[in-house]
Amino acid sequence: MPQHPMGPTTTDRTAEPSARVEGLLLVDKPAGMTSHDVVQRVRRVYGERSIGHLGTLDPFATGLLVLLLGRATRLATFIDTEPKVYEAVIKFGDETDTDDSTGTVIRSAAVPAEAAIRAAIGSLTGKVSQIPPAYSAKSVDGTRAYDAARRGEPLDLRPVEVQVHGWDAVRFAGDILTATITCSGGTYIRALARDLGRLTLSAAHLESLRRTRVGEWDVSEAPTLESLTSNPSQITALRVVAGA
Repeated sequence: MPQHPMGPTTTDRTAEPSARVEGLLLVDKPAGMTSHDVVQRVRRVYGERSIGHLGTLDPFATGLLVLLLGRATRLATFIDTEPKVYEAVIKFGDETDTDDSTGTVIRSAAVPAEAAIRAAIGSLTGKVSQIPPAYSAKSVDGTRAYDAARRGEPLDLRPVEVQVHGWDAVRFAGDILTATITCSGGTYIRALARDLGRLTLSAAHLESLRRTRVGEWDVSEAPTLESLTSNPSQITALRVVAGA
């Protein structure tokens, strides 16, 4: 799954309370919410308008969101957010228009042999050139890809190079593959699933996705949004240490 540049909200500071909330907050995002929905909820919990995130998650995905609150948003470019780690479930047999389970099936094919899948995984490891999903936040001449796709006029998206460090704990069960994928920011796990299907002369889509790690932070350290609402967590202070 890719991560988009952060765009912290700017507001009239005179309307804010004198006690500022600032620092880093981890959240375990539930399925069915956009990353922006989570930011809005956190704004209400902490009373802080200026919040940014270090990489979005698709609405159907769950897992780790790293948020910066208050003046800590200024430190975004100094924070190492790689690698990203995901728990992915890929289903063979159908390709969808969104490359995930929320879309409409556009092509079906027989489930490939395990040997063919393992060979294709090798081709999707290391430096990988991938075309972003038609339903993505990629923009061409000011038009978002998902807006164009919804109008039935998908954009001609150019391939981008990403780094896939590894596919670990790969397991097969019928038409389902599960794996832990470690990759660079900007990687679309949905595109990896789609391309895995195509490389095996089959069809596939991403059935589910959970982000478990962003840089040094792990989802095990993140409260759920529900628990955060009832019992706000401590914000981690951030500071930049000058190099020698």
